[in-house]
Amino acid sequence: MIEVGISQLALIGVVALVVIGPERLPRVARTVGALLGKAQRYVADVKAEVNRTIELEELKRMKETVEKTAREVESQVSATASDFERDWAEVTAGLGGTSSSDSLADSSSIGSPVYPQYRRPKKNFRLKRQAVPQWYKARAGVRTRALSGAARVARYRPKIPPR
Repeated sequence: MIEVGISQLALIGVVALVVIGPERLPRVARTVGALLGKAQRYVADVKAEVNRTIELEELKRMKETVEKTAREVESQVSATASDFERDWAEVTAGLGGTSSSDSLADSSSIGSPVYPQYRRPKKNFRLKRQAVPQWYKARAGVRTRALSGAARVARYRPKIPPR
């Protein structure tokens, strides 16, 4: 990087004052400052993009290792399950002449209780709501519809007779 000290900055300032002049120097300084700010923001954006790319590559590598491990675990589980099923078939083969599906069907029909099918209760909430007559609700002051604040003001505003 370029290293600029205080004495070098002062020399650049004096030369700029002489060359540009005192009238245009503030405007030029603002423009240079704005350009430097844009350049710094651009460099920061590029650095952030590079960091995001590096992190994305790391995440992809991590994803691949996790997927590889998951495949290994899945293969081990399936091998263990097939061994278990084979052992289970050997053990249950000598128990009786019936197959396992027949014994399950027989045991479920013999000892299990039969529950009635669910039926929804016959309630009609609309009928309940209309049980009180509309004329009684109006006379008793029961609100059946909600009014907004503006509608309420418009409805209950005192009538001004025309002049």
